Amino acid sequence: MEKMRKSLCEGLPELGISLTDEQIDTLCAFGQAVIKQNEVMNLTAITEPELVAKLHLLDSLSVLAAADLKSKTVIDVGCGAGFPGVPIAIASKDARVTLLDSLGKRVKWLEEILPTLGITAACVTARAEEAVPKYREQFDYATSRAVARLNILLELTAPFVKVGGAVLAMKGSAAREELEEAKGAVKKLGLKLETIRDFSIDGAQHSVIVLRKVSHTPPQYPRRYAKMKQSPL
Repeated sequence: MEKMRKSLCEGLPELGISLTDEQIDTLCAFGQAVIKQNEVMNLTAITEPELVAKLHLLDSLSVLAAADLKSKTVIDVGCGAGFPGVPIAIASKDARVTLLDSLGKRVKWLEEILPTLGITAACVTARAEEAVPKYREQFDYATSRAVARLNILLELTAPFVKVGGAVLAMKGSAAREELEEAKGAVKKLGLKLETIRDFSIDGAQHSVIVLRKVSHTPPQYPRRYAKMKQSPL
């Protein structure tokens, strides 16, 4: 726990983020819970406390350095073990976070563990494209990490975002290459590039691509996932 806390505290100033001791403790408690649960469930390949702090917690918090989520509604599409959504919920308490994932056992674990740590987030089990009819254009922000290349990811996330909101796409060193590849998707889905925020975490480049929702996403999107993969926008 101390190693995780130390790595977390050392990395926060580089992101320009200030947290209370209570928030830092809660982030570390969640990180520890992920490591423990990983012994019985495949949640992450990263299990060293220092690396959990850097590559899960700090990476997730980079979203807060790219956008002001205070009092906003946020959906984490394909949340997996809860990244970036759970750290966002901890660090930005006024944000109303929804965690969406297709794997029921992951979501069930999140539903069980979060209340024990005093973390508030809605948990939904569904594929992104199946959840859109219920949640279309209801969120200020949609974010996602390690789910798909950007041209597919935007079709999965943009339909959830209301006009005036934004998609916060978390990417690595190939962020600009993927953005170039996704130009058609950006236009068709009602998005416009606002900025790319770059961060160095553990010596590697991490980026948050901020794409503003400037018009409604056409109702035919998202398509079935197989179709997205076969014919990306």
